[in-house]
Amino acid sequence: MNSEVKSAGRILDLLDYLSQRRDPVTLSQITRDLGFPKSSAHGLLQTLTARGHLEQDSGGRYVLIESSHGFPFRLHEEPIVAIARPHMERLRDMSGETVLLSSMNAHCDIRRLAKCVSHQHVRYDVNMDAAITPYCTATGRILLAHSSADVLESYLARVQFLTYTGYTVTDPAAFRRLLIKVRQDGYALNDQEFITGSTGIAAPIWNGDGHVIAALNLGTLTSRFVERRELLILSVRSVAHDISRALGYRA
Repeated sequence: MNSEVKSAGRILDLLDYLSQRRDPVTLSQITRDLGFPKSSAHGLLQTLTARGHLEQDSGGRYVLIESSHGFPFRLHEEPIVAIARPHMERLRDMSGETVLLSSMNAHCDIRRLAKCVSHQHVRYDVNMDAAITPYCTATGRILLAHSSADVLESYLARVQFLTYTGYTVTDPAAFRRLLIKVRQDGYALNDQEFITGSTGIAAPIWNGDGHVIAALNLGTLTSRFVERRELLILSVRSVAHDISRALGYRA
């Protein structure tokens, strides 16, 4: 006997589906992909929007706000973590620094998926659930630089550029130029822009379809970054490439 409540099952299917989308999606696309009746899907979407779990943009498209209530819909991310973890541990061991893996949804909420903490006595570490500010972190810059134009413009239209340290880039035009450079260089830096004395290096993780689905980040003390700048950047890019190839990416 099947005791599943159909509407509850559809809500879970809908949330899991939206958690896997990097771009906002329309009602028609949702009904096509999930096979829901249009009236039922519309009602569920409106309910979730009213409760603050979804946001509807000016074009009527829906996006999951993962950070609002902490829904742990991560089943689709488990294979990524499983593949990436041994590479992350290798990067941690050869660099001596902390390594993190993160993803971003279409609302530009960034979520940490895994971390391998440095064994050094003085090290960079962070709570997995701590908020991430995309515009002044290496992880955020990588994911924003490789997001769609619609997602990026929506983020820039609503973000308030705050100064966290004396190094934080807060000029929108300068930030746009920075993202262009990130795409060209293949990596992003956060050099004391969020926390004085700490530096982050991030590189993109690509999937087999040629899309950036996550960012690999190395966090270190700025003093140690200065001593080994080029080696650390090369190491992060190399390991990110290894993870991407393991996920099926072929440059």
